[in-house]
Amino acid sequence: MVDHMRKMKNNAIVCNIDHFDNEIDMLGLETYPGVKRITIKPQTDRWVFQETKSGIIVLAEGRLMNLGCATGHLSFIMSCSFTNHVIAQLELWNEKSSGKYEKKVYGLPKHLDEKVAALHLGKLGARLTKLSKDQSDYISIPIEGPYKPAHHRY
Repeated sequence: MVDHMRKMKNNAIVCNIDHFDNEIDMLGLETYPGVKRITIKPQTDRWVFQETKSGIIVLAEGRLMNLGCATGHLSFIMSCSFTNHVIAQLELWNEKSSGKYEKKVYGLPKHLDEKVAALHLGKLGARLTKLSKDQSDYISIPIEGPYKPAHHRY
């Protein structure tokens, strides 16, 4: 809220890394009496409060920073993320009567995460080969995966 922003240290950086565009009170900031907006560069503005002469730096006009300030391969990253969502939904649907999943929060199982990665390798110019039995035995990993132990975090 704008009252919180007024109390921040001078030149504190405020940005939104959540899911929606309403986490930062931009309307309150924009309409605050005497506030001055100074554009430093596109998607980077310093908002100065008249009564304190101090200000905050707001990225991406308070919208999602990874969308407003990102460069690179955002569509590829979003494709991976959405594919993870779809694969997870399919898993839940296919297993709905098996009792495999209780009504609670789960991390995406490694074998599904690796399936999503494998589906995207072609866009990176990569090709996944299958482990031979000798390789599989040597590193103690099943030929079909998952290829990382359960405790490994990507």
